[in-house]
Formats: sequence, structure tokens, C-alpha cells
Amino acid sequence: MKKILLLLLVSLVTATVFSQAPSSKKEKPPITDYRIISFDRDTTFVDTTLSIRKKYKFNYLRKDNFELLQFSNVGQTYNSLAYSFDRLHLKPLFAAQSHHFNYKEIEDVNYFRVPTPLTELYFKTAYEQGQQMDAFFTVNTSPQLNFSIGYKGVRSLGKYQHILTSTGNFLFTANYHTKNNRYAIRTHVAAQDIMNQENGGLNESSLALFINNDSEFRDRGRMDVLFEDADNKLEGLRFYGDHYYELISERDSTAYTVLTVGNVISFEHKDYRYNQTTAFEDFGPSYVATDLSTRTKLEDFNVKGFVDYNNSLLGKITGWAGYTDLNYGYNSVLILDNSIIPDRIIGNMVEVGAAYEKQYRGFELSGKGAVNVAGDFDGNYLQGAASYNLNDDLAAKASVTIHSVAPNFNFQLNQSDYKNYNWKTNLNNVKSQELKFEIDTKKFGNASVSYTGIDDYTYFGIKANESTPSPLQASERVDYLKIKAEKEFTYGQFALENTIMYQQVLSGENVFNVPQLITRNSLYYQNHLFKKALFLQTGVTFKYFTKYNMNAYDPVLAEFYVQNNQELGGFPLVDLFFNAKIRQTRIYFVYENFTALFSSKNEYFAAPGYPYRDNVLRFGLVWNFFL
Repeated sequence: MKKILLLLLVSLVTATVFSQAPSSKKEKPPITDYRIISFDRDTTFVDTTLSIRKKYKFNYLRKDNFELLQFSNVGQTYNSLAYSFDRLHLKPLFAAQSHHFNYKEIEDVNYFRVPTPLTELYFKTAYEQGQQMDAFFTVNTSPQLNFSIGYKGVRSLGKYQHILTSTGNFLFTANYHTKNNRYAIRTHVAAQDIMNQENGGLNESSLALFINNDSEFRDRGRMDVLFEDADNKLEGLRFYGDHYYELISERDSTAYTVLTVGNVISFEHKDYRYNQTTAFEDFGPSYVATDLSTRTKLEDFNVKGFVDYNNSLLGKITGWAGYTDLNYGYNSVLILDNSIIPDRIIGNMVEVGAAYEKQYRGFELSGKGAVNVAGDFDGNYLQGAASYNLNDDLAAKASVTIHSVAPNFNFQLNQSDYKNYNWKTNLNNVKSQELKFEIDTKKFGNASVSYTGIDDYTYFGIKANESTPSPLQASERVDYLKIKAEKEFTYGQFALENTIMYQQVLSGENVFNVPQLITRNSLYYQNHLFKKALFLQTGVTFKYFTKYNMNAYDPVLAEFYVQNNQELGGFPLVDLFFNAKIRQTRIYFVYENFTALFSSKNEYFAAPGYPYRDNVLRFGLVWNFFL
């Protein structure tokens, strides 16, 4: 919290300095001038309104978590209720993917352009001796140059034994463009750490007490857990920059031709550690009995050059070539059962790719593809999309994606002080094909349908006669259907917002588990009060998902694995909320999980052995300063 308070102090002092103006009567710029620029260079503006969508995003991740199931403490991982396969990449991902929900990737970073300094403060109470806060400040020192700095920190003790979380995300961005806009550069530095104490879940006797809702153990800290001496931590440090220059810049009122050359460079170091004081026998035999410690590293260097040709008649054509160098692994070579577990996977790859975009009378065609033409990892993707905007009330989009990429690094190589967690595999690329259709209407709501087929699907699972997870590759194809619909009904000052999702695993149901139905419904009242000085929003949110074979969590790997022995879920989640907006401040009160007071605890889990959150009253706010 000292880092957060220091950042807040610096932000406010800096904002005060930059806000000095010769005349206090100067008219404030419109809110649309405070621009947010995404990684893809799409531009939106700061939104200080209060809506039910904002309520859904008022959480640790700062985004809608409809498809996720939270663990008991803020800052812990999430179990996935649904899956998306729209992230296109050509290289294996790092280990500990369950800790990446709050990890900002390159594509998650925004840049800014603001007429006056802007500060945003996010605060929300946590569980038992803790809090979470997200402090952010941005300023344009000139119309061409912008800086931003932000720190998101969470520390929460939690309700159960040895489940403390402590996370921090520091981000600095800068972007500059010349007065004629022909040259532009942007860069960011991200330093992130996500630490979780691990307890393995409740032991057998405490599970029985929890399921029977024993009144003497409503204080969850009295329940015994499997162990109280382990923790894992994910750290990352990244430097990123890209810039471009317009060699040809011909624009007039009816046509344009622009030829741009550019370059992207990035370097990222990731580190995952698992530490435990005493070996836990359920994880199998270990090399050492005490002071277990495993450290996994990844160094990822990438450089890319690109050329854009953008013509009012032909559309936008982009081509690029890139080089990536990867160094993943450990500091020792192991010999296990007469087989060698190497210390590293070192490789590089050369990729080439192209993209195309064209808009014409409401239609938009786009496509992109890339392939590794040389190096140590095979990979490719091809995506095509067509969309049509009839008017502001109706838009439709269809897309097809074909993707092939090597399994994540910890599927290929893993080392641990626990003998069962050591392997070197030779797995095939995971190959997926997705067909998706989306429609957005103001009158009938929004809907999407996607069908995904996956060959050589990789997952963690437990083999016969074994007790710990290991990497597996499905012999059968996985076919996954996902249908989602959203619609809000309003009557006067009342509203009913509905989101419903239907899922069906047509084949591969033994290795790919999802609930068949997920629904979320919010009934609320909203109105302006006190001569419109306050905007009030209050109501109830109901969420439910059907029972299914919920994936289990493994703290050594910090990964989820498939289990088919226990159906969990099927319990209602009801939140009572009271939200208000006063000028640029949004205030939130929420009584989370009201139904926990009287719900059966038989299937009341976020993962096998890990109970879901109890009922709790939480408070928070989001506050914007425009100076």
C-alpha cells in the first residue's frame, strides 16, 4: 500500500502543477477530448457514466467476469466457466496460466491523449485485513507528447488459513507524434508480480464441516487446510516500443494514399516460483524433505518490421516480418527413471504475415494471417471476417479462424522438487478452427454463436494409478458450441438486464468440461435525485450455472486440470447493490453472495476442495479528477 499512496501523492502533486493556468475562467474541454488509444490504435474516450455494465466491471480484474468463477479471496485465480479461442499467437505461452488473469499483456495496454491532466482512483474493500486500489495519472506535456503512470495493488488476508494474496501491477506509458502526424512512437514499461499463499484446499474433515454448514465453523479461519507452508509467485518485467513514419502522405477531401513503414521491439522476462517448507505427501515423493523451491524462467525477445499501404480505393494492406528469440527453463538437468529432463528450451523463429482491411458502404472486410517460416516452433494462423453496419441500430459480423500453435512451455518441459512434476514431452501442435457469427441490435439485443473444433487438444489431467496432474493430449477431436445472448428491458425507471449462455461439448466431453447453461440477470431501479446532483442505481443481480465436472486446481503448477469424478456448481449467486454517481465519482455498495446465508453447501465450490466465497458487504468507488 505504500507504493499506492506514494503514486497517489505524486499524481495529485503533478496534476496540481500542470493544472496552473493564467485564467481560472477557462472553459473545460469536452469529455470526448480525453482519448484512450488501444493497442490496435482504436480510439475511445473516458467514460464517467454509471451503468449496469460499469457495475459488472467493478472488480479486481476491472472487466466483466461473467465467464469466470472467483475463488474465495480477492487476488486469487478464477475457474473458467467458458472458453474463447480468439487470441492469435505463434509461440508457446509461459507456465502458471492460472495466475495470468490479472497479468497485462502487450495487447492489454492503453495509451492516452488528454487536453488537461487526468487522474483516476479505484478503491474496493477486500477480505480480512486488506484492500485493493488502482491509481492512474496521465498528462500531455504538449499536444504531441503524453505520459501516463499507474499502479494497481491488492493485499488481502482472506477468510481461510494461509490464503493471503499480494499483487502489484506497475505500468508506465508514453506516446509522441509530430505536428504533421507523419511520425509517431509509443512505448511502455510494465512490472508485475502476483503472489498467492497456497493451502491445497480444505482437508477431509473440514470439507465435511463445510458441507454440513456446522455453525461452530462459520468462522472459516477455524477450518483445517491441507498445508500452511506454501506459496507461488509470478513476476514479469517488459519493455515495449513501436514507431512508424509515413513515407507517402497524400490526403484530400475525396481520396487518400498513405505508405507507412514501422518497427516494433519488445523484451519480456517472466519468472514463476513455487516454495514450500515441508514436502506434502499427496504430491508424491520429493527430492528433498524440506525447503522445496522451484524457479521457472522465460526470456522473450521480439523484433518486427512492417509496411502499410492505405488507399481510399483499394483499402489497407499490411505486411510484416518478425524475429523472436525464446529462452525457457531451469538451472539444472535432472535424471528421472533413467530418462533425462533437460534444463531449457531455447529456440527462435522467423514469422511473416499480412493483413487486409476495406470499408465500403457499411460493409467491412478484413483478414490476416501469419506463419513461422523458419526456426524451432511451427505455427500459423489465418482469420477472415466480414461485417455490415446497416445503421446505428443493427450490425452483424461473421468470422472464421484457423490456428495452429505449439503447446504452452510447461506442457513441454517442467521441473520440480516433487518427482511426479518432472517431464519432457514431444507433443503435437494444437490446431483449432472457429466459426463465429455476431449480431448487435438496439431493439432485440446482442447475440453471438461460435463453433470451435480442436485437434490435438492439450490439457492437464490425472492418469490412471496416479495422483498428480501431468500433460496430456486428446486423441479425439474436441467440438465446442457456444451461444450467448444479451438483452435489457426497461420500464420507466426500472430495468432488467439479462445475459444467458448455452454451451455444448459435442465431442471430447471427457477432456473439455463446461457448464451447459450460465445466466445472469439484474433487476434494478435508477433515477436522478436532488436536482440531478446524484444519480442512484440500486437492485439485485442473480447468477447461476448448471452443475458440471468442474476443473480442479493444482498449486504446484498454478494450473487447472481436468477431473471427471465430482460434479460441482448449480448454486445461485445473488448480490444486492446500491450504486451512486456524484459528479465524476461512482460509489458502489454491494452485499455479495446474499444466498450463502441459507444455501446448501454440497456443491458450493470454486474448484474441488476450494469453497466459494461467503456473504460479505463490500464498498468501493471510482473517482476521476479533470484539472
